[in-house]
Amino acid sequence: MNVTTTHIEGLLILEPRIFPDDRGYFFESYNKKKFAEAGIDVDFVQDNQSFSHKGALRGLHGQANPFAQGKLVRVLQGRVLDVAVDIRKSSPTYGQHITAELSGENNKQFWIPPGFLHGFVTLEDNTIFTYKVTNFYDKASEIGVIWNDPSLGIGWGIADTEVLLSPKDEVLPKFEDFVSPF
Repeated sequence: MNVTTTHIEGLLILEPRIFPDDRGYFFESYNKKKFAEAGIDVDFVQDNQSFSHKGALRGLHGQANPFAQGKLVRVLQGRVLDVAVDIRKSSPTYGQHITAELSGENNKQFWIPPGFLHGFVTLEDNTIFTYKVTNFYDKASEIGVIWNDPSLGIGWGIADTEVLLSPKDEVLPKFEDFVSPF
């Protein structure tokens, strides 16, 4: 597994070692020992999966303590632009973000520890997105910021007119009105 660090402490891009042959390919998508060696020494408690049409934007979401979640995200089919925003008030990169293109072809994974908002937009129809989390979901602990806040400067790689949002995501606050619990 190849591990790439980012300019934001804690965010990692992971590329598995893929073994292709005449039948297709094989790779380890998760190995607790290898992930611990890469600095991801956590216990995952739940796996989540979504299916989305092109333009579906989910985020920017998170969970406040004590239900904060670390997420290991990847795409099984299709392609997404994945985004993590640093909301750790004491971090020198507070308010900054990292984007990563994840696809069923590149098999990259993105590790997002607690203290970040997370979101993604699907760049292809029939996209299947999956992620492992380190804590259980708690509705009362939901936090978030509107996806297109200009102060964040996120380039989503898709026209605003193509974005499909849930009613909940349409009314999230701007970053300047967001009070980080971290």
